[in-house]
Amino acid sequence: MSRPLRTPLAAGLCALTLGASLTACGGASSADPDAKEITVYSADGLKSETGDGFYDKVFKDFEKKTGIKVNYVESGSGAAVQRLARERANTKADVVVTLPPFIQQADGKGLLDTYRPRGSEQVAADDKAPNGKWTSVVNNYFCFIYNKKELKQAPKAWSDLTDGRFKGKLQYSTPGVAGDGTAVLIKTMHDFGGQGPAMAFLKKLQANNVGPSSSTGQLAPKTDKGELLVANGDVQMNYANMKSMPHQGIFFPAAQSGGKPSTFALPYAAGLVKDAPHSANAKKFLDHLLSEDVQKEVSSVGGGFAARKDIQAIDANAVALAKIMQGVDVFRPDWNDIDKNLDSYVKAWKTATGS
Repeated sequence: MSRPLRTPLAAGLCALTLGASLTACGGASSADPDAKEITVYSADGLKSETGDGFYDKVFKDFEKKTGIKVNYVESGSGAAVQRLARERANTKADVVVTLPPFIQQADGKGLLDTYRPRGSEQVAADDKAPNGKWTSVVNNYFCFIYNKKELKQAPKAWSDLTDGRFKGKLQYSTPGVAGDGTAVLIKTMHDFGGQGPAMAFLKKLQANNVGPSSSTGQLAPKTDKGELLVANGDVQMNYANMKSMPHQGIFFPAAQSGGKPSTFALPYAAGLVKDAPHSANAKKFLDHLLSEDVQKEVSSVGGGFAARKDIQAIDANAVALAKIMQGVDVFRPDWNDIDKNLDSYVKAWKTATGS
């Protein structure tokens, strides 16, 4: 079942779900550790505007099962971690769900507590922290999207995106703020063989770039309408909204003309927030996310890839997703290096692009 359009909120704004409320954008309505609630800070992409997305079902089923309501706050991946850091002295969130390298960044800043959810033993070692601070809950892959109505075929390589026909018609989300925007840096540095060549290319690409966007989810409807011809994204989010955005197609740029398309895993990873006001409830929620029943719905409801390696999804979405990934090389970034040097990479990008 495909999911309709998501409407990401600007960093720091509050989203309410399931009748649970936040008193203001400052945090949860109650710090009572016995309250039947949790607050989840999450990157956008898993919740539907019309209430039939992955998170919508997960939250509803969790409340029905446990009586625990979910307060949901959505932002870009980097913004979620920045907010956690600002609130360190008065923690509001119980669970954070964000993309690499921001989940590693949260761990490095001491914002996460150790908890290995039930079912995490079935998550591949590369998709969880050795110290038990976080684990992937929905697997995903970086991609680009294009308007299938205006373009007869998808661009093949990075160099194709510098063509003049894309001037003012190409946009990617902001590195350092959005997880998928940061992924643009990661893939270009991999494909071009380092920071220097990657920044030289992105400087050239800037001639076509519309400008910054704090959230990747905002780019899909623009691409579907033809306001943009090309934008960045991720497979789960873009596949899930194809029903409501039929002109949207997924592609993976090759390093060079004639090369093989490639990408890397960009999972949604969840962690227990250090000093979470509702820690016991948060642990139950993390267990729920990795339960067999929920993991089977990652593809059928969420349009993504199960994090547990023992789940062999065979639903229609799973089949379609496998077809999208067919023939695409998947590489693994050095997340430790990216976590350590992310600030310098983003600074280099700002200098190269004048952003």
